[in-house]
Amino acid sequence: MGKVIIIANQKGGVGKTTTAINLSAALAQHGMKVLAIDSDPQGNCSSGLGIDKNKVKNSVYQMIIGECSIEECILDSVIENLKVVPSSVQLAGADIELIGLDNKEHILEEKIKDVVDEFDYIIIDCPPSLNVLTVNAMTAADSVIVPIQCEFYALEGLSQLLYTINLVKERLNPDLVMDGVVFTMYDARTNLSLQVVEDVRKNLKQNIFATIIPRNVRLAEAPSHGLPICLYDNKSAGAEAYDDLALEVLENDGHEGNVSHETSSDNKKSGGLKKLFKKK
Repeated sequence: MGKVIIIANQKGGVGKTTTAINLSAALAQHGMKVLAIDSDPQGNCSSGLGIDKNKVKNSVYQMIIGECSIEECILDSVIENLKVVPSSVQLAGADIELIGLDNKEHILEEKIKDVVDEFDYIIIDCPPSLNVLTVNAMTAADSVIVPIQCEFYALEGLSQLLYTINLVKERLNPDLVMDGVVFTMYDARTNLSLQVVEDVRKNLKQNIFATIIPRNVRLAEAPSHGLPICLYDNKSAGAEAYDDLALEVLENDGHEGNVSHETSSDNKKSGGLKKLFKKK
């Protein structure tokens, strides 16, 4: 049975969708069968994996309102082993449309059950809000990864997200766990990034990934070409960092012995940041 991981943070601009795109792609390049579900009405995860969201017939929206099955939504991406359930701008009204429905928090969970055995990982990109779509994703998930930007307000809103996760765990999904926090947009040229990482490590009582995602121009450019970073520039610092993150996820899940080493960075480890900020 596949593991369902959601990428969530109600604070926008923290690298949430970038992480969903590139973690999914890196896992696929390591030989895992991956399904990326774009549950954000903006649809950036879909377009970042080569899907033209304006030409999609069936999306997460049609799926959750019962017009189609999840199998009818699944599309090929630009990477072998990686499939996509695309988003739709119609999702923006999902909160209102689902009002009054029985079991509305479990819709995505019930849909995913039909395909969970076909994949090693299902990665869900959540919207930057704590709405019914995010709660649906949390109810369906095995674990949560929370991207945090290396900036002064890094922890803003995180307490509310953790409260929501605990509430979902208490009332809807007792098996939900925190895989951890991943730092994004790290800028080695500034003391602020270093200070933020050190402060969060001291004060946050959550698991923290050793891999830190750098601020990287190529990483920012890749979505406009409809490509994950491993295809856009596999030698960039961003590609190597997401490859490291995928390896860390696989190691934590006990997959390291089954991993293909045909990686986005030709198996070259970026290592510098990981050596600097090892888990304590």
